[in-house]
Amino acid sequence: MDTLIKKHDRLWETTPLKIVRQWAHSINWDARLMAIRGPKGVGKTTMMRQFIKQHYAYMDRQVLYVSCDDAYFATHRLLDLAEQFYLTGGKHLFIDEIHKYENWSREIKEIYDSYPTMKMVISGSSLLSMTEGDADLSRRCINHDIQGLSFREFLHFYKGIEMSVCPLDEVLTNPAPLIQEMNSKGRPVALFHEYLRYGYYPYYLDNETDYYIAVQQVVNHTIDDELTKICKVDVGNTRKIKALMTMLCASEPYQLDISKLSVQSGLKRETVVAYLNYMDKAKLLHLLYCDLVNAKRMQKPDKIYIDNPNMLYAWATAPVRIGTARETFVANQLSAKHQVEFGKKHGDFKIDGTYTIEVGGEDKSFSQIANLPNSYVLADNMETAIGHKLPIWIVGFLY
Repeated sequence: MDTLIKKHDRLWETTPLKIVRQWAHSINWDARLMAIRGPKGVGKTTMMRQFIKQHYAYMDRQVLYVSCDDAYFATHRLLDLAEQFYLTGGKHLFIDEIHKYENWSREIKEIYDSYPTMKMVISGSSLLSMTEGDADLSRRCINHDIQGLSFREFLHFYKGIEMSVCPLDEVLTNPAPLIQEMNSKGRPVALFHEYLRYGYYPYYLDNETDYYIAVQQVVNHTIDDELTKICKVDVGNTRKIKALMTMLCASEPYQLDISKLSVQSGLKRETVVAYLNYMDKAKLLHLLYCDLVNAKRMQKPDKIYIDNPNMLYAWATAPVRIGTARETFVANQLSAKHQVEFGKKHGDFKIDGTYTIEVGGEDKSFSQIANLPNSYVLADNMETAIGHKLPIWIVGFLY
């Protein structure tokens, strides 16, 4: 345990506080057991370490941060660590990369039940299940699912432009204040097109090539490590899953054909659907259905997007269609706080069962959603709104 304490102290000293996401303020850090879930690279580890640095003094032994990919856990159990930590006055245990520890849920449950005065924060993959195995933590654990930087956060952290979070109903029904403020601080259209290419992950360093390599590594890690270990995907199929990603990047979402994907990937149709569901949970893809309430687990999705536009640009082997990038942006930003369904005959998206959204360029018309209540067009290359035709970047301020 002494080794872990020394590492904790070094990490406390080196953890930066320059970029602190607002998302951290919405998390219930005082819960007895709390899980931060999200895809690799969105800042889960940084968020945990920042909280510790902001709320605990250097060498405060009431708190301890550990990561389950540490060599220490090759020969030690979490249970034993928790016991030692508790006996020495420990009160707040942070456990990162929990999905890399075998039978983690059973031991976390035992720690929870054995030390009622100790708080735990665990973090792991988006695939992390609180009902894993025979240790059901669903009633004990508060879950927080996070994703990459919003357009608003990109403006803040990369461009130094401060903008407030704006709820969706206000964005759609009273966009003027937000539009006026944004236009007074920068040129939103140019900034939006930058965001489509980079900035979703909080580690862009003014080098697009290196950034895309890092994003590709996120995809490779998720497929090679998380899907095989957590979802038990056959290791021999990982190359086919990557090929599947490449095919999806090259396809217009509405042109997707599961049977065609099955033939091209060399996977059975039912296997393709199962893998698509795993990739959706892992935040590689975003599957949309016409009716989320009645969608069945193994049902073919009605529309499929890559999870975020940066991943789309990083993984694509051919020029990205701007229309696909726009729709990917809208689906990604809205899904952080809202229920997104495929609009089918009316619009591209149905939001919270209330709003109909159509996405396109500046010449996009209302013809497809004419006479529908609560319908809006989100159009590219616009700095202001014209009635219910709003600039597409405006939905990037929801978190």
